[in-house]
Amino acid sequence: MGHAGVSAVELVLFDLDGTLIDSAPDLAGAANDLLALHGRPPMPESALRPMVGAGARGMVGLAFGARPGEPGFDELRIAFLERYEQRMLRLTKVFDEVQPVLAALDARGVRWGVVTNKALRYAEPIAQALGLAERAAVVIGGDSTPHAKPHPEPLFEAARRARAEPARSVYVGDDIRDIQAGRAAGMATAAAAWGYLGLGEPVHAWGADTVLQQPAELLKWLQLA
Repeated sequence: MGHAGVSAVELVLFDLDGTLIDSAPDLAGAANDLLALHGRPPMPESALRPMVGAGARGMVGLAFGARPGEPGFDELRIAFLERYEQRMLRLTKVFDEVQPVLAALDARGVRWGVVTNKALRYAEPIAQALGLAERAAVVIGGDSTPHAKPHPEPLFEAARRARAEPARSVYVGDDIRDIQAGRAAGMATAAAAWGYLGLGEPVHAWGADTVLQQPAELLKWLQLA
């Protein structure tokens, strides 16, 4: 995508957690709140951090060793989300290194948006509180369409709402599902190696068009810096 020149890029879409914002302190905090409620010792944030991208499922899975479909999992997931909703803006912030990248996109008139698997009831208040919502061309949550990533439909919906061509759009994310969704949508894909990355395949094995170690590298890749 980068070699095609700046004019080719109509829309830059970002995953939210681990890509634009560092929400690990509050997601890990909610997991530890729930562990305490069950009389269990807390887990270090460093242990929970890689699974933050998998949301409630990842946090409950790691903290309690519970899997979807197992007895008690749904109750734990609901209890986790209740605790998360109470504290989701306590420590969460936009990554410091991401701020100048968004400012540069704004300054150059390059539209950008958010596509997350987080439900809108969490994603929208966070995007508003952190000053992202009014600047973003579009904010798509995990329940904005019938499908979540790695299905491409959320990305297609973002492009539709922003009136952009998927082939002229870029998706930046820190989870293998982000890259799978971007590729399936026919978008150029960038893996955000500063994010949570999960515990599966290493980032260089995801098949992204580029792996960005730092947010500023996105501007170079898009030939905007």
